[in-house]
Amino acid sequence: MSWRRIRTLIWKEFVQISRDRAMLPILFIMPILQLVLFGYVVGSDVRNLNLAVLDQDNTVQSVRIVDGFTSSGYFTVSARPSSDAQLKDALDGGQAVVAITIPKGLGDAVRSKRAAQIGVIIDGSDSRTSGVAAGYAAGIIADLSNQFYGTGGAAMTAGGVNAQVRVLYNPTMRAVNTMVPALLAFILLMSTSNVMSQAIVKEREKGTLEQLFVTPIGRADYLLGKLLPYTLIAVAQLTLTFLVGVLWFQVPFRGSLLVTGGGLMLFMLAALGIGMIVSLMSRTRQQAQQTSMFLQMPQMMLSGFMFPIDALPKWLYLLTFLIPLRYILVIVRANFLKGSSFMELWPQFAMMAAFSIAIFLFGLSRFSKRLAD
Repeated sequence: MSWRRIRTLIWKEFVQISRDRAMLPILFIMPILQLVLFGYVVGSDVRNLNLAVLDQDNTVQSVRIVDGFTSSGYFTVSARPSSDAQLKDALDGGQAVVAITIPKGLGDAVRSKRAAQIGVIIDGSDSRTSGVAAGYAAGIIADLSNQFYGTGGAAMTAGGVNAQVRVLYNPTMRAVNTMVPALLAFILLMSTSNVMSQAIVKEREKGTLEQLFVTPIGRADYLLGKLLPYTLIAVAQLTLTFLVGVLWFQVPFRGSLLVTGGGLMLFMLAALGIGMIVSLMSRTRQQAQQTSMFLQMPQMMLSGFMFPIDALPKWLYLLTFLIPLRYILVIVRANFLKGSSFMELWPQFAMMAAFSIAIFLFGLSRFSKRLAD
């Protein structure tokens, strides 16, 4: 063993790394990005949960109940339905994750020191958020009961204000029921974008890309020949993941294959576009792999895949609207567990379609330009 030769090799590696201008920013920006994202996402409380309020009492006491929820900082009133049907539509369409129903006569019951009851309905399609929301709601109602009835023996005799909690769509709040639909989208993103970027870079490294273009194969033929195999592979992966989730993990599927499949195929345009963009940015397979990881990590953390986006600070929360994965997660979870239709999910479909098509067309145009060059 010669330390002189080892030092020479170390110096050579650092020289090669310093010349790789595409890799250097990733090596130093990625740990900072990870620190910032984990610091804000993991260290924050879930706040500003969308709340639907069905107030059938319209008294001073019912207004105080709503104020108790909003002033806590954990809930923001996003809908005020006038019927049970409208309340269910708000939950089905993702407009609210928690709903409270204040029955008629609650104010009279409180004034006469009789037991009163508030209905709390929680969307269980995201088990992490629903568990936190249930705890918040129970604490707020207990505090309101103390305000209305006091904390002495009279309150215990009256019974106070009680919460009748119902968890819809995922009553047991099984985490796997939330995770399996989300994995359909995330696996599609990872496999399609990674394989797409690696395949093109591999041909560039081996020199086969130039060899292909001395044949009668045109650029359009090459693009279609590249895209279609990975589209078929993605469909096979989605089918297998779906069957394992439903049959093995017993995740209930209450929706429509047309809605779920249509949303995922639309999202696949974004994944293919990302793969082509990565291929444009990379000269080697190592660069492509690192760049894919660099782009996938913010999507994973800011889309609601792992952490509730309601826990994010305002500036990060606004960034989530630029991530197509956010919209497809709402679609697959809502359709899987709630049976939500196109009519209820059209805002998510519209936003995801806009971003996915834009990303795909940008990646396609840049890739076509690279082939032309």
